[in-house]
Amino acid sequence: MLQKLKKVDYVIVFILFIFMGISIMAIYSVTMGTKFEGSHIKMLYFYILAFVIFFGLILLDYKWLIKYALYIYLFGIALLIAVNFFGSDVNGAQGWFQIGSFSLQPAELFKLILIIFLTYLLMKRPKAKLSLWRDVLPIGGLTFIPFALVMIQNDLGNALSYVLILLGLLWVGNIKFLHAFLALIILGAVAVGGIFSYIHFHDNIENFMKSIGREHWTERLDPWLVPDKATPKASYHTKNAKLAIASGGMMGEGYMKGSSVQSGRVPYTYSDSIFVEIAEEFGFVGASVVLLLYFILIHRMILICLECRDRAGPLLIVGIVSMMLYQIFENIGAFIGLMPLTGITLPFISYGGTSLIINVASIGVALSVRVHGHEVSDDIIVPTASKMTSAKTKEA
Repeated sequence: MLQKLKKVDYVIVFILFIFMGISIMAIYSVTMGTKFEGSHIKMLYFYILAFVIFFGLILLDYKWLIKYALYIYLFGIALLIAVNFFGSDVNGAQGWFQIGSFSLQPAELFKLILIIFLTYLLMKRPKAKLSLWRDVLPIGGLTFIPFALVMIQNDLGNALSYVLILLGLLWVGNIKFLHAFLALIILGAVAVGGIFSYIHFHDNIENFMKSIGREHWTERLDPWLVPDKATPKASYHTKNAKLAIASGGMMGEGYMKGSSVQSGRVPYTYSDSIFVEIAEEFGFVGASVVLLLYFILIHRMILICLECRDRAGPLLIVGIVSMMLYQIFENIGAFIGLMPLTGITLPFISYGGTSLIINVASIGVALSVRVHGHEVSDDIIVPTASKMTSAKTKEA
């Protein structure tokens, strides 16, 4: 065990502890004197549990996760189906299991499950280019199943994360350049066409969404695409968030002195909008420090990816990096007008047990790759071609 712990990247561990400090301080700042007072203590408990899982995953050889990936995937699908029938509704999305005082969100959990499962599928072809019909489309179909289930829950943010994970893993999974180019063209055309249609046929789309009980989606998209048609209720969140970020200036208004976040004009500052609190109270400098920490964290994971000699390890890490980059860009971008507001959390900082535990667990899997990824062969699971190569190497 000690030999394994010596291989851990403690820069990453140190960054996680810094995030824990930032998160607890930020949550304390915006919840004191409110009905959410004490949430920073709960967040500390979540972090303790997350670190227990984190170090457990580091010591566990990640190849065991790959071995049972199919069963893990089926378990995750079962949870996504069950939550549609037995889950509770929070902010327009029915996606939580209430377990005592703890809420489990299967859509968050499935992000890591999807990374493990797609790695399992892609590692079987370490050298051959991916076939469109035999590989890319079936893998896309298996990703569409959870995507559709989460969209039914009204959770656009997590559903889109599955798409980004899929694209990242297909890219490093040896997809043909022509297929990648065509996929980008199709996605770009769908995105541009969708935005154009939404703007020019807004009233018809809005009426249709109301008729099927999905007006929640138009309330998220209107402030981003058609702000002049957005209702005051729909634009309230992003409008006040932008004002709060702007009022922070270079150095911020001071800890626990943010006029917008302390007055409650910005909703959910302890969870989804916590970046707004950091930007207003600590200014451009504080926000930049947070972004720098994310950059260092992702950079260290990419270094682990480059050093790994096993096929599955780099795939896992690329999936985790894709997930992290999407969450960071989507969360921050939503409050500065670059992205629609989808309710995605800011990794390691926003309040939320499931989100935190899954993000920290993902980093634990990445560090497991660092600890165990230098083993070229393994009795647990490796592609047939790799086994044959390893056997020949041993004989030589």
